[in-house]
Amino acid sequence: MSSTSRTGGIWVSLVAILMAIVGLLLVAGGIYAISEGGPFYYLISGLGTLLSAFFVHKRKPIGLAVYAVVLLGTLIWALCLVGLNLWSLVPRLDVVIVIGIVLLLPFIRRPLAANRLATIPLGIGVVLSALALVVSAFMDPYDIGGSLPTEQVNASPANPDNVPDGDWTSYARTQDGNHWSPLTQVNSQNVNQLKVAWVMRTGDLPDKSRDPGEATNEATPLEFDNTLYFCSLHQKVFAVDAVTGKTKWVFDPKLNVNPGFQHLTCRGVSAHTKPENAVDSSGQPVTTTDCTKRIIAMVNDGRMVEIDAQTGKVCQGFGDNGQVDLRFSHQPYTTAGEYAPTSPPVVTDKLIIVNSAVKDNGSVHQPSGATRAYDVYTGKLVWVFDAANPDPNEMPSEEHPHFHPNSPNSWSVSSYDKNLNMVYIPMGVGTPDQWGGYRDKDAERYPPGVIALNADTGKLVWFYQTVHHDLWDMDASAQPNLVDITQKDGSLVPAIYIPTKSGDIFVLDRRTGKPIVPAPEVPAPGGAATGDHTSPTQPHSELSLRPKDPLSDRDIWGATILDQMVCSIYFHSLRYEGPYTPPSTQGTLVFPGDLGMFEWGGLAVDPRRQVAFSNPISIPFVSTLVPRGPGNPRWPDPNGDKGGSGGETGLQPNYGIPYAVNLHPFLDPLFAKFGLFVPCRTPPWGAVAGIDLRTNKVVWQHRNGTLRDSLHGSSLPIQLPPIKIGVPSLGGPLATAGNVAFLTSSQDYYIRAYDLTTGHIIWKDRLPAGAQSAPMTYSINGRQYIVTYAGGHGSFLSRMGDYLIAYALPEQAEKK
Repeated sequence: MSSTSRTGGIWVSLVAILMAIVGLLLVAGGIYAISEGGPFYYLISGLGTLLSAFFVHKRKPIGLAVYAVVLLGTLIWALCLVGLNLWSLVPRLDVVIVIGIVLLLPFIRRPLAANRLATIPLGIGVVLSALALVVSAFMDPYDIGGSLPTEQVNASPANPDNVPDGDWTSYARTQDGNHWSPLTQVNSQNVNQLKVAWVMRTGDLPDKSRDPGEATNEATPLEFDNTLYFCSLHQKVFAVDAVTGKTKWVFDPKLNVNPGFQHLTCRGVSAHTKPENAVDSSGQPVTTTDCTKRIIAMVNDGRMVEIDAQTGKVCQGFGDNGQVDLRFSHQPYTTAGEYAPTSPPVVTDKLIIVNSAVKDNGSVHQPSGATRAYDVYTGKLVWVFDAANPDPNEMPSEEHPHFHPNSPNSWSVSSYDKNLNMVYIPMGVGTPDQWGGYRDKDAERYPPGVIALNADTGKLVWFYQTVHHDLWDMDASAQPNLVDITQKDGSLVPAIYIPTKSGDIFVLDRRTGKPIVPAPEVPAPGGAATGDHTSPTQPHSELSLRPKDPLSDRDIWGATILDQMVCSIYFHSLRYEGPYTPPSTQGTLVFPGDLGMFEWGGLAVDPRRQVAFSNPISIPFVSTLVPRGPGNPRWPDPNGDKGGSGGETGLQPNYGIPYAVNLHPFLDPLFAKFGLFVPCRTPPWGAVAGIDLRTNKVVWQHRNGTLRDSLHGSSLPIQLPPIKIGVPSLGGPLATAGNVAFLTSSQDYYIRAYDLTTGHIIWKDRLPAGAQSAPMTYSINGRQYIVTYAGGHGSFLSRMGDYLIAYALPEQAEKK
């Protein structure tokens, strides 16, 4: 036997062995999949691959024909299941095609004595499979092309606070929540000329010895008086020259933090300017002369601080030496880290209206999430709305010294309509989240949804509930958008848009809370865990970014056929009957997941054109109830660390109810063993979408973001190629009258500009860290700046940093 023949024989044997291994894995996984109610494909293809491997090992050309059947069968199965969707086809075809190509190579084919006729079926299979992949690369069944209307149907939207066009005085520029600027110097024609104008670094980076895992930089700066005001990781407040990026002053609240905190987050600060003839909350003239302009900062250890915007010194007349302690004030429980204000408050002429995050899934003995209003000048408590109290406006007294424990909270940003004098508060359910058997009727009255209160008194005007008996942490998580919508007769209806984790956007008349867009009640799955119940129906808004069809085998992903099979087995092992499948001890697939389709970033709305830009995300979660009981090593020891473990994933203790809960994203179990976080759901996992608010239709929708930084934070320090796939984003968008939208919060480290009309990317720039925040814009001396805070996000696994970055057009471009 010649050396060439021996070499060919070795290669044939090696290929046969590898084929046999693949076949055995498919057979074993296929049997497991069938036992869980999954497809028969894996077993059938595994048996076919094993048979082909046997014939190849025996040097029989029929091995090629058998594998041709496997390949063609796989192609037909894949096309019938997912169609011409590249990212769905790749894991179903990649390994199968590679084996087919290898079998056609001369040093494999010749030892099998296979003539050309014997290779034709396999060749056809390889060509057709490759052709399907090539064609699918030019098609995207997810993509929706379209154009938003460009007509300005309301040329002069309401501006009750008279915010100058070039300023940004609230978290979303104004307290309507719209993240929109009327500036036009930077527009869709010249945005591709943007350059970095300056970079400021805070020097405030994570401290692993004391910070929790969910240490995040989510701040959006304010701008007025040519100064930017924002908060860094440890809630230091910075005043920065908005032209040069030079720091004017820094206020350090000396945050008291430990790793047991669930959050280390600051989304921004609020500001107040004393009006002429100012009166306080009791109607008395304000005589204090300090702090004509105030910065209100929330500190995660439970404090609210007022700072003079000019000097960076505390406002002495406010509270106790410039601060109010919210954690100890009338709270039933005061454990550090369980009560953490994370969002900037609403500020009226007289009041600061404060929401706060309460730790998720700790115990039934946690602080109250009551909303409170304080006099902006003195820090005096003026009113309260305690959602679980039978009388939510009951003020603290000797008979009622504490707020209601575990009362539902609002951790996000509220909106304020000065003309109607109403504050709109997005509510979350009281903790624990995934089992509600302990909740009484008062605790269930309001959350989740939006409460509309009289801003002066805290009295309820209306309430709208977005989920009944919430068992999925489906908070109303984003700041509501207040938009006056033009009707066919030219009249304006004051509307409120409520983006939710479920993907539904509820649209109401903000005067009354009555729906403008129908949200019918739809039957929901039953069968809650022992001691609990479910609502028989749930509201589904007709304006929604949630996929119309429930998840199925067509939505299950993987890098190869083998781990795609593992994800399929995992999928079928879980309880899933569509949206609102109740948590279970079996493990329940929750989609939309805990991050929701809309998080705190919300929508950016152009109120002139009455269109919206959004960045929905699509990551399912798994929720598993863990029964308590003797000998169960998986439930936490109540005598252990009472400070908690920090973060919102993993095993959560839920002390005081029958179940702990294990929460985590629906990830590929094989890759997770190596510290790689690969979703089991087919991409895109993140997108951008344009909505016409006059018709309440999604007009365009596109994948957003690339694979480039998807492995950052994993055990493999690999940078992937920038292939567009659609990655999650965590943060909000910005829209401008220049027909440009900006987004920085995607998993890859870019700031992107989009044509607001079509959603197409028209400019991007690489960022030095994750920018899980919402960008803003302002203008000084005729020059428009775009600013984002690239500080990273611990729970999003993006690179941490401390960069405040400003972009502007080159000066010669501005003059054109």
